[in-house]
Order: sequence, then C-alpha cells, then structure tokens
Amino acid sequence: MRWKNWLENNILENKVLLRFFRIDEELLRIGLQGIVEHKLRSFLTMLGIIFGVAAVIAMLAIGEGARRQTLSQIRALGLNNIIIQSSDGDGKPGEKGNILFSDAEALQQILSTIDALAPVIRYETEAYYKTRSKPVKLTGTNARFFKLMNLKVEQGGLFNEWDDEHFQKVCVLGAEVARDLFLAENPLGKLVKLDKLWFRVIGVLAHQPVSTVGASEVNFNRQIFAPLQTLYVRFDRPARDSQLQQLVLHVPDENKIVATARITESVLTRRHQNQKDFKMIVPEQLLRQSAETQRLFNIVMGTIAGISLLVGGIGIMNIMLASVLERTREIGIRRSLGATRKDILSQFLLEAVLLSLIGGLAGIFTGYVLSYGITLLSDWETYVSWWSVALAVGVSAGVGIAFGFFPARKAAELNPIEALRYE
Repeated sequence: MRWKNWLENNILENKVLLRFFRIDEELLRIGLQGIVEHKLRSFLTMLGIIFGVAAVIAMLAIGEGARRQTLSQIRALGLNNIIIQSSDGDGKPGEKGNILFSDAEALQQILSTIDALAPVIRYETEAYYKTRSKPVKLTGTNARFFKLMNLKVEQGGLFNEWDDEHFQKVCVLGAEVARDLFLAENPLGKLVKLDKLWFRVIGVLAHQPVSTVGASEVNFNRQIFAPLQTLYVRFDRPARDSQLQQLVLHVPDENKIVATARITESVLTRRHQNQKDFKMIVPEQLLRQSAETQRLFNIVMGTIAGISLLVGGIGIMNIMLASVLERTREIGIRRSLGATRKDILSQFLLEAVLLSLIGGLAGIFTGYVLSYGITLLSDWETYVSWWSVALAVGVSAGVGIAFGFFPARKAAELNPIEALRYE
C-alpha cells in the first residue's frame, strides 16, 4: 500500500508532468500497478539495467577522473613548453653533463619562436631549520621558471633577475618543505641551511599537483628553489661550462610548438657531435596521446557496459512476453470495452519503459556508489559529470523502447475474441 500511495502522490497526481510528456494517466496507472504488484519479478528484471547503467556511470566517472588528472599533470608542465632533459648526470653544480649553459644561450639566439627560457639544475641535499631537517631537492633556476611551470605563490614572493645576477642567497620553499620544517611557524625571513650554506626564505609556493616528466615524477612541493647563478658561484663553479639538468622553452604560438621542437632537437644534436644524448618532452603532444588513449579506453569500457545493457534489455523482453501471455484475458476484456490496438501497444510499451527507467535511476545511484568506493579505496580519482547521468537516463529509456516494442506489438495484435477465450 505504501508504494501505491507514493505513486499516487508523486507521479500520478503530477498533471503538468504527464501533459508535458503526453502520457495518458490511466495507462501510466496500469503500468505502475503492474510493476508494484510483481515487485520481486520487476526487481529481477531490472537487475540487468541496473548493472548496465551503473557500469556506464562508473566507467565514465573513471575515464573523466583520469582525463582531469592527466590534464592537470600536463598543464603543470605547461602546454606551450618544450622540456629538454639531460640523459645522464645527477644535476650537481659543476658536474660535466650533456646539456650545458652554452646550449641554452645558443638556443635563445637561434630560436625566434620562443619568448622565454629557463635553465634548471636539481640535486639532493638536506635542509635544516633549528632542530628539524628534511631531505629535499635543491632547484636552481631563473625567475622565469615559476611562470613557465604555472607555480603559484601562497606566502611572500619570488626571487627575480636581480637576485640571480647578484648571487643572492635567497630561496622559495615548496608547500611540503615549508610545512615539515616550520610546522605552524611563519617561514618568511627565516634562514634555512642547505648543504653548507644559509639561505633566507622569501616565499612559499601554493600546493602544486604532482606531474610526470619522462619516466620520473616531479613534485614541486618537496623542492627548494634558489637562483641558478647563486648556486654556481657559491659552489665555486663557472656557470657556462656546467651541466643543466633541464631546460624549459616557452613557445607562445601553439601552432609552432612542433616545428620549434624539431629545430631544437636538430640544433642540440649538431652541437653534441650528432649524438642525441638528451630527452625532449612536449606536453602538448603528451596531451594528444593521452586523449587518444582515453578514447580507446572509453570504447572498450563502453562496449562492456553495452553488453550489460543488452543482457538487461533481453531480460525485459522475456518478462514482457511472459506478462503478455499471463494477461491475455485482461487484454481481451480491455479490447471488448473499447480499447484500441494503439492503447494496448502504449500500455505494454509504457510498462517496459518504466521498468527500464526505474532500473536506470537505481543504476545511476549504484554508479555513484561505485565511483565513490573506487575513489575511497584507491588513488584513482573519479568524477561523475551531469552529461553521463543524462546519457544513462536516455540509454535506459532507449533500451525499454527497443526491447519492449516487440512484446507490446504482440499484445496489440491479439484477436479480442481469442483473448477472451484464453484460460
């Protein structure tokens, strides 16, 4: 009785909704009562649709979450950047390596398509403050690096070209380094010891997404940044003949990124005696590759979800055929009282669509739960978008129409006299 009262109050009394979808109130009442009077059978019929729609929602949520996470990582590298890495050496100031400071100067003179360039060195060291210490990566670069890599400041500011040219011992902390070394204390103006030198903290970066460059993970939150020239001079090494662990080029025109990457590769190969002893990463190309991989993933997962919906649709067809056989005498009585073939067709088709739609709504809820569970139990980010919900509703209604039409037509074509005689 409670189900019938809920239907009466929430659906059958909603005249505006019924008129909008041009649904006959009496047919809807009959269809809903048929579902409610056979609750277990209806639930078992809807299971295929529930699992199919849940699979669609979860699949799209996983795919969208992966797409957003990948896009966030690639954007952290800068979509208009070209990143060149030395293929050996650990980036310590003064070590002989593949990419030299002179390579950076040469590229800046040759390439007219770039508007900014940032040389980078990184190496492992220990950071000290009072009694606390933390292993960090000390990153030497210029002031342009922060803008090229989309790094935002949370406290204080960044070092500038003057600091680099005048070898100032200043540094900017990553978010995790600031938290672990200073806890709740304000780090601005404090001195931290890096290797054997003391650096004054002038800024703290906001938390940044972890990105991947080549085969290695780059976590700016665990790094300390200092002017490149400062590190070289303080360690008594000439910058021009020293190794660069990384070189970041910025191309303002996205249509010239690929061409610039080809010219850069050619110039460096020629300068390195025709040896390609460096790695080049183009985030814009990584984005295209990621989009293609995502498309293939969606096709595979969509096929699996489609099979589930197909099985659910077949279940609806079987149950509706059994329902037509079971209600043959009822069909004969309705026809004898003036119901047309169209009325019978609409009645059974509406019942099939209702089964599918209710199953679809339950599937959407199940898909939400699955997506939340995946995020909760793993590091895989998921995101349920509004269009995936709309797609699931549309697909479930389409399944009901496609697989409910044949049983509905069979019911409409029954001979009224033979239907009345059916026992």
